[in-house]
Amino acid sequence: MSYLVLARKYRPRNFTEMVGQEHVVQALTNALVQQRLHHAYLFTGTRGVGKTTVSRILAKSLNCQGADGQGGITAEPCGVCQACRDIDAGRFVDYTELDAASNRGVDEVQSLLEQAVYKPVQGRFKVFMIDEVHMLTNTAFNAMLKTLEEPPEYLKFVLATTDPQKVPVTVLSRCLQFNLRPMAPETVFEHLTQVLAAEQLSAEPLALRLLARAARGSMRDALSLTDQAIAFGNGQLQEAGVRQMLGSVDRSHVLQLIRALTDGDGATVVNQVNALRLQGVSAAATLEDMAMLLQRMAVMQMVPGMAHDGEDPDAQGLADLASAMPAEETQLLYSLCLHGRTELGLAPDEYAALTMVLLRLLAFQPQAGTAEKKSPLTSPRAPLEATAAPSAAPVTASSAAPATAASPSATVTPPGH
Repeated sequence: MSYLVLARKYRPRNFTEMVGQEHVVQALTNALVQQRLHHAYLFTGTRGVGKTTVSRILAKSLNCQGADGQGGITAEPCGVCQACRDIDAGRFVDYTELDAASNRGVDEVQSLLEQAVYKPVQGRFKVFMIDEVHMLTNTAFNAMLKTLEEPPEYLKFVLATTDPQKVPVTVLSRCLQFNLRPMAPETVFEHLTQVLAAEQLSAEPLALRLLARAARGSMRDALSLTDQAIAFGNGQLQEAGVRQMLGSVDRSHVLQLIRALTDGDGATVVNQVNALRLQGVSAAATLEDMAMLLQRMAVMQMVPGMAHDGEDPDAQGLADLASAMPAEETQLLYSLCLHGRTELGLAPDEYAALTMVLLRLLAFQPQAGTAEKKSPLTSPRAPLEATAAPSAAPVTASSAAPATAASPSATVTPPGH
């Protein structure tokens, strides 16, 4: 039997299994219970947040026949009737998925709409699901407008897109729009813990947190990365292996960089960047991790005790750095890390660019007690002012009399007048 990847094996099959989208689940559940069903739905959100999954669950809810074959529209599809099993397997004749990325022309849309005149064969409703609907051409959008506005009572449209700004407003006005949010890292971490417990695989919590952050809000990406980490670690998920797989920097290096910047130690900063070069760690990943830690430091500085995480072994070190670095320098370094990522591609060497980004803080950092000594503007000016001050008084004091004495000669009239 072929291996089924985790993203497909643990795809939610009902609304209770959905994670991170409670606002969408609640709205659809209430609509199904009250049978206040709209004829067109638009699901928006980034990749891997559950747009296609919600569409399939909605199709099962509309067509579920119940375990005894006597069921009706429900918010809790049974999952065992013929309709539910066929939709999960992708062979339900009354559920059609159209990928608009590869079928974006008017001919493909018209071919789909020609099926709208026929009543359902097996189910209660026909469901047309158009994925990446923003890829359709303007002519294709115009061709489906009338049917989308007044479809037959047995037809439901489900549209999904990652870029709703490209969908014409004439289409948006005909649909109920639901925005699926990116998953929070903590939500992804909890779900990965449950999945690995079901798979009977051991994993270090810090390794799962790395995967949850690397997924960037996409549960599908998180499960795909977990599959890759399992293969990389030969069935075990350890922090060191996951860091090596992701190419992420060790947290200790980032903390040492921030500590060196706090102490104004430029030599340590350069040495740490050279160490990252030898390890092959991405400069962009270094700046990203620094920005994340600096954000937590800023919260600790402004709201003490709020950002403390007892499960994070580096929490105490961050708290010490937050108390040592001034708040304005934390904000400045955070901005430098964010904007510095755009400079990496412009520099001939990304590690040289990383060094310049970090040393920029030391260049802008005020040196307490030595600012007057080190300033190139005030140091040359001081001796000039010291010598100019005593000479100014005698000049003004002694020059007053000659000026008055010379004044008559200055007004001598020429002969003949």
